[in-house]
Amino acid sequence: MVRSLWSAATGMIAQQTAVDTISNNIANINTTGYKTSQNEFKSLLYQELQSATTSANGDAKPINSQVGLGVRSSSITTIFTQGSFYESTSSTAFAIDGDGFFGVKGPDGNTYYTRNGNFEISLGTNGLMLTTTEGNPVLDSKGKPIVFSRDLTGSMISVTGDGEICYPDESGNPASLGITIGLFQFNNPEGLEKLDSSLYAATASSGAAMNESTTKGISKSTIVQGYLEGSNVQLADEMVNLIVAQRAYEANSKAITTSDEMMSQANQLRR
Repeated sequence: MVRSLWSAATGMIAQQTAVDTISNNIANINTTGYKTSQNEFKSLLYQELQSATTSANGDAKPINSQVGLGVRSSSITTIFTQGSFYESTSSTAFAIDGDGFFGVKGPDGNTYYTRNGNFEISLGTNGLMLTTTEGNPVLDSKGKPIVFSRDLTGSMISVTGDGEICYPDESGNPASLGITIGLFQFNNPEGLEKLDSSLYAATASSGAAMNESTTKGISKSTIVQGYLEGSNVQLADEMVNLIVAQRAYEANSKAITTSDEMMSQANQLRR
């Protein structure tokens, strides 16, 4: 009976983690650039009750007897499918069509990555700077913050599909400023570490960031100005997953109640 109590308890803990993950997905359904997460489970240690070579009569037995000791959450995987684009009135709103990430310089000086292209023009000490809504500088294809002259008007800046930043010349035609918005890819994006503010940090599992402008053999992404990428959370799927997790939690709870009743009956046999 102790095994059943413990196994059911691990099931309840695992399903609670699943509900936590689903709740976070639903909470971020309107977060720009958010990528949904999915729980993965794995079974725990198996205990062998009888080997495959013996039986009660000493005869050969081809199948052994094993009982599992529960389950646990093995990983929470991020699903990097493309989210839907929606139009924005901001000239510094950008969506990525492809597998790339924007590079962002954090307050600690390290480089982080995001799919949230809701940027702003901020006034810095060296001029105008392209930043996130938190004020973190956006990096160009050379890994440096994107800085403009103070004489430029932010609303007149345009960006081509390959990330080249342009500004109208004397005749009103877009002319390149010699700056390209940096886009980066990873061999294993699922290995990225999730941070707040829709940021990701590179890890040993994700591999080093690959600069799209200098790395050969990768499919280049396209920047779409005037649009933002919404989250890829599918509410209908999350609601179904929530119901499944709830029912699994209830089933494990019922197993604990049943085991308790069986132990109670066993304790009353002496009366």
